[in-house]
Amino acid sequence: MIVDKAFKIAEIDPRIYGSFVEHLGRAVYGGIYETSHSTSDSYGFRNDVKQLIQELNVPIIRYPGGNFVSGYNWEDGVGPVNERPRRLDLAWRTVEPNEVGTNEFTRWAREIGSDVMMAVNLGTRGVDEARNLLEYCNHPGGSYWSDLRKSHGYEQPHGIKTWCLGNEMDGPWQIGQKTPQEYGRLAYETAKAMRLVDPSIELVSCGSSSTGMPSFPEWEAITLDHTYEVADFVSLHQYYGNRDNDTANFLARSMDMEHFIRTVSATCDYVKAKKRSKKTMYLSFDEWNVWYHSNDADTKIDPWTVGPPQLEDVYNFEDALLVGSMLITMLRHADRVKMACMAQLVNVIAPIMTENGGRAWKQTIFYPYLHASRYGRGVSLLPIVDSPKYDAQDYTDVPYLDSAVVYREDEEEITIFAVNRHLEEALELECDVRGFENYRVVEHIVLENEDLKAVNTADEEQVKPHSRGGAECRDGFVHARLSKASWNVIRLKKA
Repeated sequence: MIVDKAFKIAEIDPRIYGSFVEHLGRAVYGGIYETSHSTSDSYGFRNDVKQLIQELNVPIIRYPGGNFVSGYNWEDGVGPVNERPRRLDLAWRTVEPNEVGTNEFTRWAREIGSDVMMAVNLGTRGVDEARNLLEYCNHPGGSYWSDLRKSHGYEQPHGIKTWCLGNEMDGPWQIGQKTPQEYGRLAYETAKAMRLVDPSIELVSCGSSSTGMPSFPEWEAITLDHTYEVADFVSLHQYYGNRDNDTANFLARSMDMEHFIRTVSATCDYVKAKKRSKKTMYLSFDEWNVWYHSNDADTKIDPWTVGPPQLEDVYNFEDALLVGSMLITMLRHADRVKMACMAQLVNVIAPIMTENGGRAWKQTIFYPYLHASRYGRGVSLLPIVDSPKYDAQDYTDVPYLDSAVVYREDEEEITIFAVNRHLEEALELECDVRGFENYRVVEHIVLENEDLKAVNTADEEQVKPHSRGGAECRDGFVHARLSKASWNVIRLKKA
């Protein structure tokens, strides 16, 4: 590998380390919020969960959905809690008690140091609902909706700056599914009205639900033809699984993510050229993760309950390796990917798990997310890599070494993120850092385990990192042994 400060990709927007809390399963009720829990604060939010989230340093959290938002009336979730209606949530076939709504969530997010990425309902509702919610949240006062917020005890506006124009509107599972023409027109008119209420906001146009959609990427081309000049981002969603238990193929799936990013970027640039625009459309990868473990269990859950255990994937060690590669992929595309949300944050396909009334713990995927959020802030550099490759079932020429490099000039620090995809052999890494004089290795964090299927539970943490990696810098070269099937964080600082 060759690393040089001249090989800059872009400044990394910290919001790529965002996450997602949807009114789904135990993400809210039993996750971040549980009034009877021994650690809960005066508002009912669990402090043990809050501490784990703060450890991750999550800069932005998408809310309240997800599929949930396409049938959600935000007015149900404001005002006195004891007067709020219980509603059927058709997206996940549960009952929504509306104990947590816009104000409670926004206050909680501020307490943990996160901004809110708010989604508006463009499934069953539209322009009116969106402009009213924005007025409620952001207008200082002297109008119906802003004064209603004040009457609910929130004198100061929430100042939410990032807004999603609906969710997965091309999906047949979505309440109020739209054709690309229908969505494009509705999103444009909604954006126009919202910008009249608050011109300072950022807007995310809804992209395809995944690369597997029949309309991908035509959906982006048609919808952006309407929203290109009023939106700042287009959304990407992607989940990966290992149902065939083919680990070599599974660990190569970040190459599909890379292709997804390149395809959407190219589609955005096509619309830019078509419109003779000077504006570059950025990407919001606002749903991404591994998701497949809980599929069978979810079919057995009784409908119409509050906070059932839905989408509770128990993540293993190989899942953490792919999550690491997905983070690496986004870092290598920091010039276009400016926001991202690991979906989700607690209990629902999440790095943090809880017991109702009991403990909270870190899943295996917590650690690469933690390391990237902690050390992956600064400028993304393009590493020039010569790595041996392998062929998998769905991918050819898969590099065993997957890597990204981040440079923090103000801290005089370089961080090398590296996944060794080889399942049987270590990689001997030699990294040329002669462009950085007098830098030395201060830490080599490794996440490894002999058992690819090892998991963490409330009782036992089988998968956790150590700092015994042994990398060293000699004469301008970093030498490191990357264990088989491992996630590595090599940190260098100027002596």
